[in-house]
Order: sequence, then structure tokens, then C-alpha cells
Amino acid sequence: MPTLKKEVRIKGKGIHSGLPVNMLIKPSDKPGIFFHRVDIANSDLMPALYSNVGDTKMRNTTIGNIKSAHVQTVEHLMAALFMAGVDSAVIEIDGPETPILDGSAAQFYDSFIKTGVTEGKIKKIIVKRPVIAYAAELRKKLSVFTRIKWWIINTLSGRKSNGYVKLEPNEDGLEITATLIYPEKIIGNQTYSYKFNNDKKSVEDFVKNVARARTFGKYSEWEYLKSHGMARGADETNVIALNDKGDDTLNKTIWPDEFVRHKIIDAIGDMYTSGGIVFGKLESFKGSHALNNLVLKKLFSDKANYDIIE
Repeated sequence: MPTLKKEVRIKGKGIHSGLPVNMLIKPSDKPGIFFHRVDIANSDLMPALYSNVGDTKMRNTTIGNIKSAHVQTVEHLMAALFMAGVDSAVIEIDGPETPILDGSAAQFYDSFIKTGVTEGKIKKIIVKRPVIAYAAELRKKLSVFTRIKWWIINTLSGRKSNGYVKLEPNEDGLEITATLIYPEKIIGNQTYSYKFNNDKKSVEDFVKNVARARTFGKYSEWEYLKSHGMARGADETNVIALNDKGDDTLNKTIWPDEFVRHKIIDAIGDMYTSGGIVFGKLESFKGSHALNNLVLKKLFSDKANYDIIE
């Protein structure tokens, strides 16, 4: 059960609330990653597991019950914990979302490596049979009004909700291929692949080519998002901002395909809510946090789909 060698303190602001938040990641001898809302009296530890994901509607992954104790936007932190090899920790936090920092996983990861991680092995989850989650399945669960609203938004924006996330067997580790298709010219059609082989080289690849990729959004959508309780903490230091035409960005990108590289971070963080290292091939076509969560639910819905190596 690898854990941190000592406590790590991280502070910043929430990307949605815009409010300051303090986080203390503590070493633990209890298997698993747990969140604890220290600003809520008598709140319980919340396991960072796919079965405890309460909401994905705010373009992020939320652990816990959205109507009570919960923590939003855990995916970047979870990806960093995964890559640092930490599978046991208690994360004390005094607000409803993790600090966004620079919008990537890099600063989280650097903090963990600087502190140090104890030796130990992480549980392996071996995918044995293919499972797939479709965006159409998610739409069926929405109210008629919501489905109509999203149809209008997608029609006006030129986007199609035909995404899916598929998990297939893969003996070598977690291999992720993500594809984005956006009408905005600066993004267009982007595909990126990353493979985690549970070795030093694949971690170095992540640090060099993926970890710094930031979240992104269109500047013209900012006022709408803020009016719905989102993106109040977003600015040029933590988000790649697309201009109104969608043919350029208001701040510089690290790579032309930084957008899809960020989706690799999201996928890794969401897959770590499995409770271990997923050994499988993940194909994310216009994927989302909701689809990542649904594919894990499908994986664990039948014991014939997977094996677990403690």
C-alpha cells in the first residue's frame, strides 16, 4: 500500500466556485484514496471510487453526494496520485472542490514526488471482456426538457453527441487513445495516445508529454457557465481560453494538441476511481467524465469482465 512519506499541503481556488480552498493530503495505512470535508461537522470519509461518483454534469468528476458532503473536480488530483504511485491517502479539504492550480496535473504530481512515496504494489484490475459506454445511454436517463435543451445547444454549436468510451483487454497496462472532434478550428479533429506500462519510462512520458496539459473552454461561454455556478474561478492562468471565432486562443498553448492531451489526464484520473491500476485498452471517442464513470460501472457489473490481482 504505497502512500506519501509525509503530509502535503496544497492551496488554491476552485475553478467553479472561485473560492479559496485548502487541502491536506495525509499518509494512510488504510487501502484506498479517501476525501474528508473538514468544514462539515461529523462528515464521513468519502472513498474516491467509481461507485461513489455523485455527479459529472459540471464537466468534472464529483465524489460524494452533490446535495450534501462532496468534492468536485477530483480528476486532475487523482491522475497525479496514480502517476506518483500513491494508493493510500486521506485528503482533508475545507471546501466542495479541489484547487484548480494551473488547470493540469503537473503541480499536484510535482508536490507528491518532492515529498516522496513509500514502496509497495497497487492492486491490478485486469480487463477480460470488452465493455462500452455510449453517450446515447446517458441521454436516455435525462428528462425530456434536458434532452431538448442539449439538442439545441449541440445543434447551434455544431457538435454531435455521438461519443463513446470502450475498455478492452490489454496485458501490458493502461493504454489510452482519446479523440476530440470540435467545430472550432483551433481544435478540430485531434487524437492522442498514451500507454502506462507500470514502469519508470511510461511515467516519464506522462510527465514530459501529458501532465502539463490544461483544461480548456470557449471565452464566449464563460458568462453562461458563471450564471449556472460554473467557471467562476477560471482565468488565463488555469484554462486555455478559445476566442469567440474558435480559430485561436487568448493565451498560448504548450502543444497544438494540448486539448486532447488534457483528456488523457481526465481519463487516467477517472480510471483510478476503479480502486487500482486498470490493465486494459481504453478508447475515448468524444469522451466525458460521465462516460468514463459509466464504462467502469459496466466493467464491474459482471465478474466475468475482470480479474483482480491484489
